[in-house]
Amino acid sequence: MFTQRVFNRHFLIALCACHWLAIRAFPTFSQEPRVAVDPPTKTLAEESWKAAEASFLSKVRQLTFEGARAGEGYFSGDGRQMVFQSERESGNPFYQIYLMDRESGDTIRVSPGHGKTSCAWIHPNGQNILFASTQFDPQALDKQKAELEFRASGQKKRYSWDYDETYDLVVFDRPNNSYKQLTHEQGYDAEGSYSPDGSLIAFSSNRRAYTNELSDHERELFKIDPASALDLYVMNSDGSNVRRITDVVGYDGGPFFSPDGNRICWRRFAENGAQAEIYSANLDGSDVQCLTKLGVMSWAPFYHPSGDYLIFTSNLLGFDNFELYAVDAQGTKSPVRITHTKGFDGLPVFTPDGKSLSWTSNRTQNEKSQIFIAQWNDAAVRQALGLVEASQTNILSVNNLNRIEILPNAQENAKSNLRVANQDFSAGDIGRHVDYLCRPELGGRLTGTPGEKNATAYVAAFMEDLGLVPAGENKSFFQNFPFTASIELGAGNTLTWNDQTYKANEQWRPIVFSKTGVIEAKEVVFGGYGLVAAKDEKHPEYDSYVHLDVEGKWVLVFRNLPMDVTPERRQHLSRAASLRYKAMVARDRGAVGLIVVSGPTSQVRQQLVPLHTDGALAGSSIAALSVTDELAKAWLASEGEDMAEIQKALDSGEMMMGVPLTKVKLSANIDVQQIKREGQNVLGRLVTGDQPKPTALIIGAHIDHLGQGSNGNSLAREDERDGIHRGADDNASGVAGMLEIAQYLAQQKKAGLAWKHDVLFAAWSGEELGLIGSSYYAEKFEPKEMYPSIIACLNLDMIGRLREKMVVQGIGSSTVWPSEIERRNAVVGLDLTLQNDSYLPTDASTFFMKGVPILSAFTGQHSEYHTPRDVPELLNYEGAAETSKLFGLIARSLATTEAPPPFVPQKAPENQGTRANMAAYLGTIPDYTQGDLKGVKLAGVTPGAPAAEAGVKAKDVIIELAGKKIDNVYDYTYAIEALRVGQETEIVVRRDQDELRLKITPKSRQ
Repeated sequence: MFTQRVFNRHFLIALCACHWLAIRAFPTFSQEPRVAVDPPTKTLAEESWKAAEASFLSKVRQLTFEGARAGEGYFSGDGRQMVFQSERESGNPFYQIYLMDRESGDTIRVSPGHGKTSCAWIHPNGQNILFASTQFDPQALDKQKAELEFRASGQKKRYSWDYDETYDLVVFDRPNNSYKQLTHEQGYDAEGSYSPDGSLIAFSSNRRAYTNELSDHERELFKIDPASALDLYVMNSDGSNVRRITDVVGYDGGPFFSPDGNRICWRRFAENGAQAEIYSANLDGSDVQCLTKLGVMSWAPFYHPSGDYLIFTSNLLGFDNFELYAVDAQGTKSPVRITHTKGFDGLPVFTPDGKSLSWTSNRTQNEKSQIFIAQWNDAAVRQALGLVEASQTNILSVNNLNRIEILPNAQENAKSNLRVANQDFSAGDIGRHVDYLCRPELGGRLTGTPGEKNATAYVAAFMEDLGLVPAGENKSFFQNFPFTASIELGAGNTLTWNDQTYKANEQWRPIVFSKTGVIEAKEVVFGGYGLVAAKDEKHPEYDSYVHLDVEGKWVLVFRNLPMDVTPERRQHLSRAASLRYKAMVARDRGAVGLIVVSGPTSQVRQQLVPLHTDGALAGSSIAALSVTDELAKAWLASEGEDMAEIQKALDSGEMMMGVPLTKVKLSANIDVQQIKREGQNVLGRLVTGDQPKPTALIIGAHIDHLGQGSNGNSLAREDERDGIHRGADDNASGVAGMLEIAQYLAQQKKAGLAWKHDVLFAAWSGEELGLIGSSYYAEKFEPKEMYPSIIACLNLDMIGRLREKMVVQGIGSSTVWPSEIERRNAVVGLDLTLQNDSYLPTDASTFFMKGVPILSAFTGQHSEYHTPRDVPELLNYEGAAETSKLFGLIARSLATTEAPPPFVPQKAPENQGTRANMAAYLGTIPDYTQGDLKGVKLAGVTPGAPAAEAGVKAKDVIIELAGKKIDNVYDYTYAIEALRVGQETEIVVRRDQDELRLKITPKSRQ
C-alpha cells in the first residue's frame, strides 16, 4: 500500500516550483462531502473557456521565457521586483533563484549557482532574499555532477521532488553580496516566506524525523515518504526563536502570511496522501480553519492583499488539469474557478496592489512551465464569491489622437514633433510621426518618388535634431541607390501577321523580361504548355519539346500548366511553369521568341500577362510576349486546329506532338523601357562616445510603400485601384517606432549610460520592391564580413495593429534572445508569440543572410494590408508604443553589453521559398501570431473570396486542404500550388473544438 502510494505521488509531470513538485498525485477519493463547485459544461469547456477566464483575467501574457522552465514568482513589497526559480544554466541541473527588476527588466542570479534551491521570498526592505538551498552541503557539487552525468547518459527516471535533508533556509544580502545560513538542523527546511513587516519567517520542515520525535506510525510513513513528517514552523527573521505550530500527521507546507500578518494559510495533505485542502490559522497555530473540502488536491494558497479571499490551485476537474480557484477567507463560500486552460495552472500570487495575478503555467508553446501574469478583476471575483455586489465599471477605450497641423515641409514637421515629444515611449509621438508619413501629399511613399523624398527628409531632420550623426553618403543622412522603378511600353511596339498589325495592350503585350528590338518575320510552332520537367521517383518526365523543332522560330505555349492532373503532378510540374523558366527552356532550344496564351480553360482574370516587375531586374535574350485567346485561336485555326480542344486534351496530363503553324509568320518590334530611378535610405548614427566605436547595433524599419499600387503588389479591390496606398501600418508604424527608440536612446546617452557599441538607425527604402535599399547597404558595407562589426539588427515592420499578441521573429538567430525578451518584456508586459524562423520577407533577412543576429517585430496581418484602407485611423498607437519600448529596452541592453549576441545559422524551413506558379486564390489571411500551433490560423478572410463563400471564418485553423495535411504556412502554400482554379475541393478547419469539412472553389490569382 505504501509503495503504491509513493509511486503514484511522483507520477506528476515535473514543474518548476517546489510547492507543486511536492504534491501528491494519487487516485482521488473523499471521505468528506464536497463543497458544491459546478464544473463547466462541455459547451463552456470546448467553446467559451477563453471568455470564462477573461471574466477574471485580462491581458494574459507570458512573463518568463528563458531556460527549460521557470516558476514560483513572488513580488517585493513595492511590486518592483520579482524573485523566482528557474532551470536555465547548462552547467547546473537544479533550480536556481533569480531576481527580476520589473522596471528595467534586468535579471540577476541571487543563489550561488551550485546546489539545489527552491522557494524564495523578498524581505520588505527589498535587499534580503530568503530561499531554501543545499549550498552548504559538503556533497552538493558531487550531487550536481552525478545528476549531470546521469542526464548525459540518456537515462530517464520518474520525476520526484527531492526532500534533501541538507536543505536549509538562507538569506542573500544584496548590498554585501553575502549569504547567511538561518537554519542548521538536519532535515528539509524550505518553503519559507517573510511576514509583511519582515520580522518573522514561516516555513515547512521535517526536522522532527531526524531527532527521534516521531511515533512508530509516523516513522513508518517517513521511511516511504519524507514529506509525511513536514510541519509548519515560525521563527524570527534572524533565525532565532523557532517554534512549531502544526502537529498533524501528513504534509503541511507552503505557508504564507495574511496581509495583516495575523494569520497563515497553507495546504495540508491528509495522512493517506490522497487529498490536500487549504487551511488557515493564527501565528501560534490556534484557530485552525479548513477553507476547502473538495476531496482532491487543493494547494498553493495565497491571500489577496485585501485579506478578504484567497486564490489556490486544485485538480478538481481531473488528474491532468490543474486550475486556479478563489475562496473567501473564512471558507464559507463555494470556491470559484478562475482559469479555464487545460494543463497546469498553479502557484498563484498577487501583486501587492492586488491589480495583477501571476502564476505558473504550461500553456506555453512548448508546454514547458513558465511564469504568466494578467490583470485581475477584483470586482468580478467578489461578485462571484458573493462577498459584495459588483460595482458598475465603465471602461472607456480611446484610440483618438490629437492630430497635428501639417506644416509646409518635412524639416519643420520633424522639428515640431520633436518639440512636443514625450520623454518616454508615447502613443502621441507615434501618432504624430504616422500622421506626417501618411499625408496624401506623400502619395504612398513609393520608392524613387517625391513622396519618398519628403518622407526620408522628415526622418533625417528628426534624427539630426536628436543629435545623431549623418551616416549616409557624402557626410549626409542619405544613401542613394539605383533601381528599376517600373516597366513601360515604348512608342514603337508592333506585332505583324499577314500584313496586319496588332495593337499593343489590346491584342498583345510584351512580357516584362522580354528582349527588345526588331524580330524579323519568323515561323510559329505550337508547343503545348512549354514545360520541361525531369522525372523523379514519383513522376515521369514531361517534355513539350520532344520531336519539336523550334530553332529560329517563335514558340506559342499555354500560360500555366495542365490542371486536370493530380495535385501531386501539378506540384511536380509547377517548378517548370513560371514564365521566366519557360522562356529559358525555349531560348536554350534555339527559339527567337516565346508567345504565351492563357487559353479558354485557364479562368484567368486578365488574358494578357500584366506588365509588372517580377522582383528580378534582369531581362532575357529571347523575345517574350502574351496574346489574347482570340488571336492565338485564329493562328491555330489556320492549320485546322481547335485551341479549346487542344487545351482540354493537354489538361489531362498527356503530352502531344507540337504543331507547326506553317501559315503564320510573325514579325515584331518590342519596345519595353525600364524606368530607372534612385531610392533613398536614411542612416543616422548615435555615437555613444567621444569617437565612433568600431561596432554598432542596427535598428531599422522600411519607409517606402506602394504609392498608388502600380507595381503589382497591391491587394486593392477593383473599386479602389489607383487609390493612394498610405501604408499606415506598413510601415509608417515601424518608422515611428524606430524614431521613438532613437529619441529614447539619445536621452539615455545624455543621462551618462555606459555604452559598448554605437547604434545605427536606418529607414530603408525599396523594401516593397525586394529589400533593395537594405541589400544595397549590405553590398556597400566595409568590411564585407558584417558580424561582429554589426552586432545585431532589430527590425520593426508593421507594428501598428496590435490585437491579442505581438510576434517577435528571428528568435532562432541567437541564443540570447529568449533571456533578453524575458527581461525587457517584464517591464513592458506584452503578450508575445516567439518565432524561431529568421527567413523573413522583410529587411531583417538581409542581415541574417550576412551572419548577423536579428529580431523583428510584427503585430500581425490584416485585411487592409497593401490596400488604400491601411490608414492611420485603424492603428493601435498604445500598442505601437509598447512594442517600441520593448525593442528600445532590448537595444539599450545590447548596446551596453560588451559581447555581441552569438549568431546561430538556420536551415531554411521545409517548403519555404517562392513557388513557381501560384495560380489559385482562396482569399485567406494567415494569423502570424499563432506561434507553433499546428495548422494555419486565420486572422481573417477577404469578403467575397472563395474562402468566405465556403464558410471559412477568422480564427479558424486550417488543418487540411485538398487532402493535404497542413502543419504550417509553408505546407499551406504548397497545397494551394496544387489546386486547380475553378475545381471544387475540400478544406478542413478546426473551429474551437469542432472540425469542419467545407467545400471551396479556388479562383484565379492572375
